[in-house]
Amino acid sequence: MKKILLYFLFLSFLVPVVAKAQFETYKDSVVQLYGVVMSADSLKALPSVSIVVKGRNQGTISSEQGVFSIPILRGDVIEFTSVGYKPKLVTIPKNLEGNQQSMIQLMVEDTVYLPATIIKKRPTREEFERDFVNTKVPDDEQEIARQNLSERNLRALMAAYPRDGREATNYYLKQNAQKYYSAGQLPPQNIFNPLAWAEFIKAWKRGDFKNKSGN
Repeated sequence: MKKILLYFLFLSFLVPVVAKAQFETYKDSVVQLYGVVMSADSLKALPSVSIVVKGRNQGTISSEQGVFSIPILRGDVIEFTSVGYKPKLVTIPKNLEGNQQSMIQLMVEDTVYLPATIIKKRPTREEFERDFVNTKVPDDEQEIARQNLSERNLRALMAAYPRDGREATNYYLKQNAQKYYSAGQLPPQNIFNPLAWAEFIKAWKRGDFKNKSGN
Protein backbone atom coordinates (compact mmCIF):
# COMPACT_ATOMS: atom_id res chain seq x y z
CA MET A 1 0.00 0.00 0.00
CA LYS A 2 2.87 2.34 0.83
CA LYS A 3 4.47 1.58 -2.53
CA ILE A 4 1.30 2.58 -4.34
CA LEU A 5 1.08 5.83 -2.40
CA LEU A 6 4.71 6.57 -3.14
CA TYR A 7 4.12 5.82 -6.84
CA PHE A 8 1.15 8.24 -7.07
CA LEU A 9 3.10 10.83 -5.11
CA PHE A 10 5.98 10.52 -7.54
CA LEU A 11 3.62 10.90 -10.53
CA SER A 12 2.02 13.99 -8.98
CA PHE A 13 5.42 15.68 -8.97
CA LEU A 14 6.63 14.27 -12.33
CA VAL A 15 3.60 15.04 -14.53
CA PRO A 16 3.66 18.83 -13.97
CA VAL A 17 7.40 18.90 -14.64
CA VAL A 18 7.02 16.97 -17.93
CA ALA A 19 4.03 19.06 -19.01
CA LYS A 20 5.95 22.25 -18.24
CA ALA A 21 8.94 21.02 -20.24
CA GLN A 22 6.72 20.15 -23.22
CA PHE A 23 5.03 23.51 -23.02
CA GLU A 24 8.40 25.29 -22.91
CA THR A 25 9.55 23.26 -25.93
CA TYR A 26 6.38 24.10 -27.86
CA LYS A 27 6.63 27.73 -26.75
CA ASP A 28 10.19 27.94 -28.04
CA SER A 29 9.14 26.51 -31.44
CA VAL A 30 6.38 29.10 -31.96
CA VAL A 31 7.39 32.10 -34.08
CA GLN A 32 5.31 35.20 -34.68
CA LEU A 33 5.87 36.04 -38.35
CA TYR A 34 5.36 39.62 -39.53
CA GLY A 35 5.75 40.73 -43.09
CA VAL A 36 4.74 42.72 -46.15
CA VAL A 37 3.63 41.30 -49.51
CA MET A 38 4.65 43.35 -52.56
CA SER A 39 4.69 42.96 -56.33
CA ALA A 40 8.09 42.05 -57.74
CA ASP A 41 8.03 44.49 -60.67
CA SER A 42 6.66 47.69 -59.10
CA LEU A 43 7.14 46.99 -55.35
CA LYS A 44 3.50 47.84 -54.83
CA ALA A 45 1.78 46.54 -51.69
CA LEU A 46 -0.62 43.71 -52.46
CA PRO A 47 -3.82 43.53 -50.38
CA SER A 48 -5.94 40.41 -49.75
CA VAL A 49 -3.08 37.98 -50.33
CA SER A 50 -3.86 34.56 -48.81
CA ILE A 51 -1.17 33.30 -46.41
CA VAL A 52 -1.78 29.67 -45.42
CA VAL A 53 0.26 27.20 -43.37
CA LYS A 54 0.50 23.98 -45.41
CA GLY A 55 -0.86 20.93 -43.62
CA ARG A 56 -2.78 22.88 -40.99
CA ASN A 57 -6.08 24.72 -41.01
CA GLN A 58 -4.39 28.02 -40.28
CA GLY A 59 -3.96 31.19 -42.29
CA THR A 60 -4.55 34.89 -42.71
CA ILE A 61 -4.74 37.57 -45.41
CA SER A 62 -2.73 40.72 -45.97
CA SER A 63 -4.19 44.15 -45.20
CA GLU A 64 -4.72 47.05 -47.58
CA GLN A 65 -1.05 47.96 -47.10
CA GLY A 66 0.06 44.36 -47.76
CA VAL A 67 0.95 43.77 -44.08
CA PHE A 68 0.29 40.42 -42.40
CA SER A 69 1.00 38.66 -39.10
CA ILE A 70 0.63 34.97 -38.34
CA PRO A 71 1.90 32.58 -35.63
CA ILE A 72 3.81 29.62 -37.08
CA LEU A 73 6.14 26.82 -36.02
CA ARG A 74 9.73 26.30 -37.05
CA GLY A 75 9.83 24.08 -40.13
CA ASP A 76 6.38 25.11 -41.41
CA VAL A 77 5.75 25.72 -45.10
CA ILE A 78 3.90 28.96 -45.85
CA GLU A 79 2.01 29.41 -49.13
CA PHE A 80 1.27 32.86 -50.57
CA THR A 81 -1.49 33.01 -53.19
CA SER A 82 -3.24 35.89 -54.92
CA VAL A 83 -5.33 36.26 -58.06
CA GLY A 84 -3.13 37.31 -60.98
CA TYR A 85 0.12 36.23 -59.30
CA LYS A 86 2.06 32.98 -59.20
CA PRO A 87 1.79 31.08 -55.90
CA LYS A 88 4.86 31.11 -53.69
CA LEU A 89 6.01 28.56 -51.08
CA VAL A 90 8.32 29.60 -48.24
CA THR A 91 9.88 27.11 -45.78
CA ILE A 92 10.60 28.44 -42.29
CA PRO A 93 14.04 27.21 -41.12
CA LYS A 94 14.02 24.91 -38.10
CA ASN A 95 17.10 26.62 -36.66
CA LEU A 96 15.49 30.06 -36.75
CA GLU A 97 16.61 32.19 -33.80
CA GLY A 98 14.11 34.18 -31.78
CA ASN A 99 10.34 34.06 -31.53
CA GLN A 100 9.63 37.06 -33.73
CA GLN A 101 10.65 37.30 -37.38
CA SER A 102 9.85 39.69 -40.21
CA MET A 103 9.98 39.19 -43.98
CA ILE A 104 9.22 40.87 -47.29
CA GLN A 105 7.56 38.55 -49.81
CA LEU A 106 7.62 39.51 -53.50
CA MET A 107 4.96 38.12 -55.83
CA VAL A 108 5.49 37.63 -59.57
CA GLU A 109 2.61 38.36 -61.93
CA ASP A 110 1.11 35.37 -63.71
CA THR A 111 0.61 36.51 -67.30
CA VAL A 112 -2.53 35.12 -68.95
CA TYR A 113 -3.22 35.77 -72.64
CA LEU A 114 -6.91 36.10 -73.45
CA PRO A 115 -8.34 36.04 -76.96
CA ALA A 116 -8.84 39.44 -78.53
CA THR A 117 -12.29 41.02 -78.40
CA ILE A 118 -13.41 42.62 -81.65
CA ILE A 119 -16.15 45.23 -81.39
CA LYS A 120 -18.18 45.81 -84.53
CA LYS A 121 -21.00 48.12 -85.35
CA ARG A 122 -24.57 46.91 -85.20
CA PRO A 123 -25.54 45.41 -88.56
CA THR A 124 -28.29 46.98 -90.61
CA ARG A 125 -31.46 45.12 -91.51
CA GLU A 126 -30.15 44.39 -95.01
CA GLU A 127 -26.85 43.06 -93.66
CA PHE A 128 -28.63 40.89 -91.11
CA GLU A 129 -30.95 39.40 -93.74
CA ARG A 130 -28.00 38.76 -96.07
CA ASP A 131 -25.91 37.03 -93.40
CA PHE A 132 -28.92 35.09 -92.10
CA VAL A 133 -29.71 33.70 -95.53
CA ASN A 134 -26.07 32.83 -96.33
CA THR A 135 -25.36 31.21 -92.97
CA LYS A 136 -24.92 27.45 -93.36
CA VAL A 137 -26.74 25.54 -90.64
CA PRO A 138 -25.07 22.20 -89.85
CA ASP A 139 -27.13 19.11 -90.56
CA ASP A 140 -28.76 17.39 -87.60
CA GLU A 141 -28.78 13.62 -87.06
CA GLN A 142 -32.08 13.17 -88.89
CA GLU A 143 -30.82 15.00 -91.98
CA ILE A 144 -27.55 13.05 -91.97
CA ALA A 145 -29.49 9.78 -91.78
CA ARG A 146 -31.76 10.89 -94.64
CA GLN A 147 -28.74 11.71 -96.82
CA ASN A 148 -27.09 8.38 -96.03
CA LEU A 149 -30.23 6.51 -97.04
CA SER A 150 -30.77 8.46 -100.24
CA GLU A 151 -31.11 6.50 -103.49
CA ARG A 152 -27.89 7.96 -104.86
CA ASN A 153 -25.79 6.88 -101.88
CA LEU A 154 -27.37 3.43 -101.83
CA ARG A 155 -26.56 2.96 -105.53
CA ALA A 156 -22.96 4.03 -104.89
CA LEU A 157 -22.70 1.52 -102.04
CA MET A 158 -24.17 -1.22 -104.25
CA ALA A 159 -21.58 -0.48 -106.93
CA ALA A 160 -18.66 -0.36 -104.49
CA TYR A 161 -19.38 -3.42 -102.37
CA PRO A 162 -19.25 -6.99 -103.74
CA ARG A 163 -22.32 -9.22 -103.92
CA ASP A 164 -23.15 -11.27 -100.86
CA GLY A 165 -23.94 -14.99 -100.92
CA ARG A 166 -27.62 -14.59 -101.75
CA GLU A 167 -26.97 -12.20 -104.65
CA ALA A 168 -24.24 -14.41 -106.08
CA THR A 169 -26.48 -17.50 -105.82
CA ASN A 170 -29.45 -15.76 -107.48
CA TYR A 171 -27.21 -14.49 -110.28
CA TYR A 172 -25.80 -17.99 -110.87
CA LEU A 173 -29.28 -19.61 -110.88
CA LYS A 174 -30.59 -16.97 -113.26
CA GLN A 175 -27.73 -17.55 -115.71
CA ASN A 176 -28.29 -21.32 -115.60
CA ALA A 177 -32.03 -20.92 -116.11
CA GLN A 178 -31.45 -18.85 -119.23
CA LYS A 179 -28.90 -21.35 -120.51
CA TYR A 180 -31.20 -24.37 -119.91
CA TYR A 181 -34.16 -22.55 -121.50
CA SER A 182 -32.38 -22.43 -124.84
CA ALA A 183 -30.51 -25.72 -124.55
CA GLY A 184 -30.19 -27.53 -127.97
CA GLN A 185 -31.21 -24.47 -129.97
CA LEU A 186 -30.15 -20.94 -130.72
CA PRO A 187 -30.67 -18.60 -127.79
CA PRO A 188 -33.54 -16.18 -128.32
CA GLN A 189 -32.64 -12.69 -129.52
CA ASN A 190 -34.57 -10.05 -127.61
CA ILE A 191 -33.24 -7.12 -129.57
CA PHE A 192 -36.68 -6.56 -131.08
CA ASN A 193 -38.60 -7.38 -127.88
CA PRO A 194 -40.04 -4.18 -126.31
CA LEU A 195 -40.42 -5.87 -122.92
CA ALA A 196 -36.78 -6.91 -122.97
CA TRP A 197 -35.75 -3.34 -123.83
CA ALA A 198 -37.82 -2.04 -120.92
CA GLU A 199 -36.14 -4.46 -118.53
CA PHE A 200 -32.74 -3.49 -119.96
CA ILE A 201 -33.37 0.21 -119.37
CA LYS A 202 -34.52 -0.42 -115.80
CA ALA A 203 -31.48 -2.59 -115.10
CA TRP A 204 -29.19 0.04 -116.60
CA LYS A 205 -30.73 2.75 -114.40
CA ARG A 206 -30.34 0.55 -111.34
CA GLY A 207 -26.65 0.08 -112.15
CA ASP A 208 -26.84 -3.69 -112.63
CA PHE A 209 -24.21 -3.55 -115.39
CA LYS A 210 -21.54 -1.77 -113.35
CA ASN A 211 -18.47 -3.77 -112.47
CA LYS A 212 -18.49 -5.02 -108.88
CA SER A 213 -15.30 -6.10 -107.14
CA GLY A 214 -15.17 -9.63 -105.86
CA ASN A 215 -17.14 -11.22 -108.75
